[in-house]
Amino acid sequence: MSGTSDRKSDLEFAADLFKAADKLRGNLEPSEYKHVALGLIFLKYISDAFDALHARLSEEDGADPEDPDEYLAENVFWVPKEARWSYLQANAKRSEIQLEDGKKVDIGGLIDRAMEAIENVPSNESLKGVLPKNYGRPTLNKIMLGELIDLFSNIPMHDGGAKDLLGRVYEYFLSGFASTEGKRGGEFFTPRSVVRTLVDMLEPYEGRVYDPCCGSGGMFVQSEKFIEDHGGRRDAISVYGQEINHTTWRLAKMNLAVQGIDADIRWNNEGSFHRDELPDLRADFILANPPFNISDWGGERLRDDGRWKFGVPPVGNANFAWLQHIYHHLAPRGTAGVVLANGSMSSQQSGEGDIRTAMIKTDAIDAMVALPGQLFYSTQIPACLWILAKDKSANGHRDRRGEILFIDARDLGYMVDRVRREFREEDIAKIAGAYHRWRNKDHEEAYEDIPGFCKSVPIEEVSEGGNVLTPGRYVGSASVRDDDAVFEERFAALRQSLSEQFAASHELEDLINRAISSVETDG
Repeated sequence: MSGTSDRKSDLEFAADLFKAADKLRGNLEPSEYKHVALGLIFLKYISDAFDALHARLSEEDGADPEDPDEYLAENVFWVPKEARWSYLQANAKRSEIQLEDGKKVDIGGLIDRAMEAIENVPSNESLKGVLPKNYGRPTLNKIMLGELIDLFSNIPMHDGGAKDLLGRVYEYFLSGFASTEGKRGGEFFTPRSVVRTLVDMLEPYEGRVYDPCCGSGGMFVQSEKFIEDHGGRRDAISVYGQEINHTTWRLAKMNLAVQGIDADIRWNNEGSFHRDELPDLRADFILANPPFNISDWGGERLRDDGRWKFGVPPVGNANFAWLQHIYHHLAPRGTAGVVLANGSMSSQQSGEGDIRTAMIKTDAIDAMVALPGQLFYSTQIPACLWILAKDKSANGHRDRRGEILFIDARDLGYMVDRVRREFREEDIAKIAGAYHRWRNKDHEEAYEDIPGFCKSVPIEEVSEGGNVLTPGRYVGSASVRDDDAVFEERFAALRQSLSEQFAASHELEDLINRAISSVETDG
């Protein structure tokens, strides 16, 4: 399958599959059911990929389809007999299964043994400690498990390999669970349209791609898809990441494996600030959606850290710690796209304004994009994109030193349902296109400011405006909304409006009094 129509049909298939699977979960919480369903999809993926190669090797002279080394050479996970999908499917509806060692288990226990068997294969070392192994717990409905296995058995193989459709199913399920879990779901999943916007702006064709808070790995998946869509080689990029939540790290490892992406994803429970797993990495592209406005990030223990090039970030908010950590990890010609809360564009609290001023003066900021509200599962507040660059004259691009591109995308997108918005393909193309026209020397269409949408602004003008980076200030919007104005501006405007209303009220009061006096006099 290939092309837009195929992807649409795949999406419809995944949506129908998710609805069917969701009906089976009964009273199980989405946060718990997520791991049940995603673990089985992963098991189906590696078993299908194994079966496809097994069938091919069986037809080749001199090949041994039962030799694990044959699979290692093809970058396919070896799946022992007791973990193969056909074996699980054959036993899915049985209440008791007799094992070769005499033990008896139900289908949950059989799945746990399958997961353990896969992890114990020496060539599957990258899966060690990753797969879920609690299907045998008494509280998990075994009839539901059997029905899920039957349901996932209907995911067909594709010519491109098991990962073709299964990868999209896995990604859709991640999105579906994030939506169902709400705020908690948003902690592990960045909406696809936001990731697509960043990827299409930065165009990571080749080099090192890094995410210091990678969640379930969506930034990497979309980067690889971008390369495929533009005829590039998947092996042209190297993927690196770090995640503080161990459960989310496991989701990322499975997600990337399903997508066929070879990645170096690290985990520790201290996080990127306090135990940077990749201290020497300098990435060509960094794509990140850090948690917004985190107050308990342990900043008091990092006051003298060498990453704070532009100023020591406040203890009570990690936004400018993330920006500086990311800038620190950029290669000399690297670019980064970072999703942050809107407050980061204008806040003056605890030295944040000074850090932002230093970043502007150093020419570290390439572009700013204001996003509409309701794009995220975890919060309804509007967010923005910071595009950072180490060298704004590099890579054959147009020399944009001393300028910042502002894009106001708050009016783009459509409501998927009553609580969440998404970008259309044309919305993403509009944002990325404006950035490319502004940045690239050889773009077929010259860049022009578009009133109300985008404007290229000298940093001197930004400095004169108090080093506030809200795009609505610069692009000439018809109306400046509350989320664009700093507090002092909002307060002054409100006071002016209130004064005018008081004055009008006094005038009306005088008019009424005069009218009453006139009536009394005439009477």
